[in-house]
Amino acid sequence: MSLRNATECFLEECDVLAALLADLPEDGFNATTQFKDWSIIDILAHLHHLNAACEASLDGQVAFDAFIAPMIRNMATGGMRAAHRIWIGDCSGSALLSAWLTGANRLARKAVAADPEVRFPWFGPPMKSLSAISARQMETWAHGQELFDLLGVERIETDRIRNISHLGVITIPFAFRIRRLEIPDPPICVSLVAPSGAVWTWNDGIAATDRISGSAVDFCRTATQTRNVADTQLFLTGEFARTWGRIAQCFAGGPEDPPPPGSRFRSVG
Repeated sequence: MSLRNATECFLEECDVLAALLADLPEDGFNATTQFKDWSIIDILAHLHHLNAACEASLDGQVAFDAFIAPMIRNMATGGMRAAHRIWIGDCSGSALLSAWLTGANRLARKAVAADPEVRFPWFGPPMKSLSAISARQMETWAHGQELFDLLGVERIETDRIRNISHLGVITIPFAFRIRRLEIPDPPICVSLVAPSGAVWTWNDGIAATDRISGSAVDFCRTATQTRNVADTQLFLTGEFARTWGRIAQCFAGGPEDPPPPGSRFRSVG
């Protein structure tokens, strides 16, 4: 996928989430999600802050280091949620929603103009602009799931999640590495059914006994830890594939455990 197409997918993801929240009353932004008791304000602050960090990254190492220095200090003393709250200040509710969406569009313009061959700094390994904007789409989609779940709305998925599926596949070794586990070799074969009905495959044709198959949405939910694999209909064949289901993690940082079975679901009523 080209950088321009990936950026369009990111913006579409943002627009879908913004539409969900467009008519939310001001006090509704304080509602608590199933993600670590974070509120909608916390989720939007997280997405907005890290989009701004990605903007700084695209300006180079010096700009990125200067931007994240206070974030890291505040995280050390009060945790990630506190760092985000300090950064957004008094901005909340619909004003925060608007600020996040404006920032996302600004990031998209900067990403399209970035040198596609340069690796830009990040909290994990440096990334090219294509990977960076795909990762921002992934995080928007993943944290968006918490908001769709909270509000009891079934998100209409499209093939824009191919970027997220791809990140989920290429970070399979990372999920094993950060837990100091043997990395699958040969790689796990992955076959997913897209929202459109198309079939997406990775590592197909490799003589591997480990396979992951099922819907792309279930795979993305597992890789981003918005669902426990037991709450999906993924098929995991082989020990490496079954282990991945227990440790799947496509986002940077130290090892994080997936939510317990049955703990993440779409609200009804």
